[in-house]
Amino acid sequence: MRVAVTGASGFVGGAVVRDLATRGHEVLAFARRVPAWPVPASVTVHLWDLRTGPLRKDVLQDAGEVDAVVHAGAAVGDGGSHARAWLVNVEGTCAVRETFPRARFVHVSSGSVYDPHLPSVRVREDDAPPSGTGEVRYLNAYARTKAAAERYLAADAAREDRGPVVVLRPHAVYGPGDTTLLPRLERAVLGRWLPLPGGGEVLQHLTHVDTLATAVRAALVADLTPEVAVGRALVVNVADAEPVVLREIAELLMFARHRRVRVVPVPLEAAVRAATASERVARWLRREPRLSRYALSHLALERTYDLTVLRERLGVEPPETSVRGAMGW
Repeated sequence: MRVAVTGASGFVGGAVVRDLATRGHEVLAFARRVPAWPVPASVTVHLWDLRTGPLRKDVLQDAGEVDAVVHAGAAVGDGGSHARAWLVNVEGTCAVRETFPRARFVHVSSGSVYDPHLPSVRVREDDAPPSGTGEVRYLNAYARTKAAAERYLAADAAREDRGPVVVLRPHAVYGPGDTTLLPRLERAVLGRWLPLPGGGEVLQHLTHVDTLATAVRAALVADLTPEVAVGRALVVNVADAEPVVLREIAELLMFARHRRVRVVPVPLEAAVRAATASERVARWLRREPRLSRYALSHLALERTYDLTVLRERLGVEPPETSVRGAMGW
């Protein structure tokens, strides 16, 4: 299969490219910058900043036709402007779809599209995103724009002249090359203490990057006849087999990285006040906040997902959460 992958220089996109290449697929890797990892012979790298719109005709002619697209390119920071996130996450998604309109489109979305103010308790795919823009008060530009991108794809999937759409919603992706979850966790450590609201006594579904790559591969070949018939996208929660207690996995992960850390509880109200102040300072300094309300919404509330669609429609039986090899991440 000939597959185009966006965001190839990033954590998820790079993992998808390498996974597909090792299984014999011809991969066209698109990225804003040259990947830092060794590029396999079956991978062709093209530079593409999604903010510039659809791929230029000369580059597109050079790339040629593809069977499918895996859209992993995104602006993922907790800070930054809404305008930049919209350009990358919404307009960028439109640009990729317009570039390859007939190809199967596998979109890497996020569990952040669910309501951040409510616990996510084995939530099903049809619980988000809302059809209107005012139904959920998202806590940062990332979540708002990922939900908006899904709404665009939901409408676009109804067009008869377009390829079918699969939307994957992973939560808390971790593993080798992690540039988001693990660094945030380590920045929160104070000496030998890791303060968490409520002491981290909540259930969380995590997603190993290999589990996500497996879901991507399955989405490339899944039977989408029912969705095509009614003009809908297939939406799939993606996560490890079972949720884990946040406190336990945080301490275990730090131990696996040779850091003896103990979780200590902090009152949620105090944490929210600190996060609000941190966000104000970050906006003034134009950088990502050390602590945010968005992060707290994932740390303080249960985030678990129904994986029936993953198992039954994609045929993926995810493994348990594991921190083996974490020292090398």
